[in-house]
Amino acid sequence: MKNALKIGFLALALGVFVTACGGGASEAAQDSTAATTQAIDSVANAANDSIAAKADTAKAAVDSVAAAAKDTAAKH
Repeated sequence: MKNALKIGFLALALGVFVTACGGGASEAAQDSTAATTQAIDSVANAANDSIAAKADTAKAAVDSVAAAAKDTAAKH
């Protein structure tokens, strides 16, 4: 009877140990700064694209006004 209790206790302790250690499964370390850097780069690229698009639109508007002014000046 004492041996059955010892073996049961040993099995329980081993089970708790394996569970606490993750069962031997290894976890890959994740680099949280890499994910944050990618998010920041993504936002920065989106902002740069937006600014470039607005600058192109403004340049087109200025060019069309300049062309219209040139045409008006040429007619007079």
